[in-house]
Amino acid sequence: MALLPVRKVERSRGDLARLQGDMEDLVRGFFGDWDLPALWGRGWPALDIAEDDTRYVVKAEVPGCKTEDIEVTVSGNVLTLRGEKKEEQEKRDKGYYHVERSFGSFRRDLNLAGDVDTGKIEAVCKDGILTITVPKSEKAKATKVKIKGQ
Repeated sequence: MALLPVRKVERSRGDLARLQGDMEDLVRGFFGDWDLPALWGRGWPALDIAEDDTRYVVKAEVPGCKTEDIEVTVSGNVLTLRGEKKEEQEKRDKGYYHVERSFGSFRRDLNLAGDVDTGKIEAVCKDGILTITVPKSEKAKATKVKIKGQ
């Protein structure tokens, strides 16, 4: 199975999106090649996408997310992952009180090259990894053509 690069879905850019892009360019110009994913969102959750002759397999890191807070949809050849992380930890002991909260929402749109069989898509979440198996439709699968000799 070959890993595929993630391609962003192109959307029309409004004034706010252009302003955000301009600000990101300004920050990148100042900080150079520093790794600052929080400033320009390298994409959360992190994804691995693989493809073979019969299917796509998408793995997303979603630690702390509950399955009921994650939504997977397919429209045409665009797979959308949407969800929300709500996590709170509270500890009380002698002489101290500690509360830690983590909240955030995400949306990732992935272009899948070719037709998919939407009726057979499976999604499983285990140990913070969401695995989505997207079978290709029969017409999208590669076929071998036998060459006849003379």
